[in-house]
Amino acid sequence: MKQHLICLDLDGTLLNDEKEIPEYTFRVLKALQQKGHAVIIATGRPYRASQRYYDQLGLKTPIVNFNGAFVHHPHDETFSVQHHRLDEGLATSIIETLKKMQVKNMIAEVKDCVFLDQPDPHLFEGFSMGNPVTKVGDLRENLNEDPTSLLIEAEEMMIPRVKQVLTRFYAENIEHRRWGAPFPVIEIVKKGISKAVGIDIVKDCLQIEHDHIIAFGDEDNDLEMIKYAKHGIAMGNAIDELKHVAKETTLSNNEDGIGIYLNRFFNLNMPKEK
Repeated sequence: MKQHLICLDLDGTLLNDEKEIPEYTFRVLKALQQKGHAVIIATGRPYRASQRYYDQLGLKTPIVNFNGAFVHHPHDETFSVQHHRLDEGLATSIIETLKKMQVKNMIAEVKDCVFLDQPDPHLFEGFSMGNPVTKVGDLRENLNEDPTSLLIEAEEMMIPRVKQVLTRFYAENIEHRRWGAPFPVIEIVKKGISKAVGIDIVKDCLQIEHDHIIAFGDEDNDLEMIKYAKHGIAMGNAIDELKHVAKETTLSNNEDGIGIYLNRFFNLNMPKEK
């Protein structure tokens, strides 16, 4: 079988609800790597918050972070790093608009720097993985460079209104997508950026044909990736919109959905029990 590119979202997809890679899925992925297939992570997380899983899987491939805004190769200094930022003036305008809407909180990320608008231990814990440089306080005063992404936390009932405002006033310059648990936030990145764009770069780098791309996801920020992949697979716990565009649906992230699908797809005949 020709080399395939297996693209994995993290939260709600590769990781179970305990934020671990299920044992069976791990064994399947390692077996496929040994057969010469390429495995990559494509996540909304920054690299510092995904490196643990990258290393656990023993990956030697590029990685797609910030939903495609940052594509790099931890083991290849010659790889052409792609880093797309929001214009600082645009970010400030968005922050001003959302301040008036009284959203709960906002976070700006610049690679390994995190700017938190309001003190929040829960959010801080989630975004302090990898010990980034952090600063808490009004983003209008603290943010002094182009951010890689903005993240908006709002009450559930406000989410549709926030997305509507972002689309109405900023659609020409930004993409906005919703993350899933444990951080139900809206992420804003530069226009034209998505996981699919990042995976296309990786595909060319690894010289793998588009027809041999398999991708797994569960949320709003996986839509482009799932539509782009020849085999775009929604997890059993995915949102309905993603299941609608996916080629197939597998079991949930807590049921080894990835491992079971790949075992069948590649005819590995690997039993779940050792």
